Amino acid sequence: MSKRLLTIGVVSALLGAAVQLRAHHSFGAAYLENDMIEVSGSIVEFQDRNPHSWVFVQGRERSGLGGARIYAAEWVSTSQLEREGIEKNTLRAGDDVRIWGSPSRNPSETKLHLKGIERKDGWSWRGRAQAR
Repeated sequence: MSKRLLTIGVVSALLGAAVQLRAHHSFGAAYLENDMIEVSGSIVEFQDRNPHSWVFVQGRERSGLGGARIYAAEWVSTSQLEREGIEKNTLRAGDDVRIWGSPSRNPSETKLHLKGIERKDGWSWRGRAQAR
């Protein structure tokens, strides 16, 4: 009987860990992945860190409704950025940018899952699904 309980306990722990990992990496749990918003403004801060980097932009949505707000754009990990040649000084506070991505499921949050970013000088990044 104790071997059976041990087996059940191990299987339960493994399933629990798998669910947590999937939830952490599931952007669909936090963002409306089938929707897209676009924001134009200036970078306030770029956080080059793991598990996900963040770009904070003070700007307005393309729709033009409302005043300027700070949008938090969740990006990929530092290792993914490095593989694409993006370093911690690639984006700096004050850079004028256009960003787009999937909005938060919570309409009161100004967060988005970053799908693309363009600087005014022509530099750009597009996620795999956004590549043209």
